[in-house]
Amino acid sequence: MRQPFADAIRPETLDDVVGQAHLLAPGAVLRRLIEHGTETNMVFYGPSGTGKTTVANIIAKRTQKALRRLNATTASLQDVKEVLSEVGTLTAPGGVLLYLDEIQYFNKKQQQSLLEFMENGQITLIASTTENPYFYVYGALLSRSAVFEFKSVPPEETKKAVLRALELEKARSALPLEWEAGLPDYLALSGGGDVRKAVSAVELLLEAALPADGRLFLTRADAEQITVKSAMRYDRGGDASYDDASALMKSLRGSDPDAALHYLARFLEAGDLITPCRRLLCSASEDIGLAYPQAAAIVNACVDTATRLGLPEARLPLAQAAILLATAPKSNSVVEAIDKAMKDVRQGRTGDVPRHLQNVHADTSGFDNQQHYKYPHSYPRHWVEQQYLPDALQGTRYYEWGDNRTEQAAKAYWEGIYGKR
Repeated sequence: MRQPFADAIRPETLDDVVGQAHLLAPGAVLRRLIEHGTETNMVFYGPSGTGKTTVANIIAKRTQKALRRLNATTASLQDVKEVLSEVGTLTAPGGVLLYLDEIQYFNKKQQQSLLEFMENGQITLIASTTENPYFYVYGALLSRSAVFEFKSVPPEETKKAVLRALELEKARSALPLEWEAGLPDYLALSGGGDVRKAVSAVELLLEAALPADGRLFLTRADAEQITVKSAMRYDRGGDASYDDASALMKSLRGSDPDAALHYLARFLEAGDLITPCRRLLCSASEDIGLAYPQAAAIVNACVDTATRLGLPEARLPLAQAAILLATAPKSNSVVEAIDKAMKDVRQGRTGDVPRHLQNVHADTSGFDNQQHYKYPHSYPRHWVEQQYLPDALQGTRYYEWGDNRTEQAAKAYWEGIYGKR
């Protein structure tokens, strides 16, 4: 079986690992642990292609333990038991270093099966995951491990790996190999922080290259065809999609239309309409609210139009909604008011509905006449002093006027009727 090119050029020393300076720079904690020959259990988490497996391999070479690899997407509990059965035998006299990739796919029972052996030091576990380990890794296992976050590799660092791959291909190519100026920069950028993706693109380019004039020449035009959408990092339901949704919402709240359009574009490129539509609809009430009440109706119309049109045309009404919300005046008076009211209800601060507000049931006992409810429309300016909150909550204020023009105008109107409160 042919070895994947990305594995063939995998760095064998910490100095050759690109990116992750916060973990691997001289003096960084993880680097010091590795150089001291640590046998600490570790969890590496972060996006694909950021060096988790590479660093695990380097650690394995510095130990006297037998290295065993499992991928939780395909491994079973029986596979784990087989690895554990080697502990203390002639095949693993110094113990086992188990590299468990994608640990988030192991259930609680499978993860628990490792604990006893981690406790007595017979197994050193290095687990990797692309998801947040604090949600997907069993707490008892986490408490026995050091957690390190790997981050997307910036283009300037990815370029180093791309150039190394190009030089390696050049050295082993049967024909002289050259490439267009700027190609390494383009491949590094198109990888979207995934070094494996950028390096694999080099291999694809070479396989697709046509000999001409006794040489092979790699072009950006070819690269653009094989890397279309390659910079997208999107996994519906995964951490990345939640991060994008959070960033979209916060960009709208922060009144940055350019950032809002960027995160909206990520969803559109991934073909996800549902998530941005929900965020836009929510922001209209949560972040704009009464500062521009019409925003809710306009955004709802934009979302309805987008779902009817489908992509690619749906991008237009959704972009319209995003720009509108980002540039609209802001008020969170609605969310603060309802949250305070719900907090009181959850804490049991309720009380009976005042008698004059209770529902009028069909009876002939004259009960309605005893309620003494005052009908506001029967009074000047459609208002009359009357108790509405239960006795236990009299005087409670949930809603506070926002400092925007719309709410201040309403405040002035009502203060002119019932005075300041």
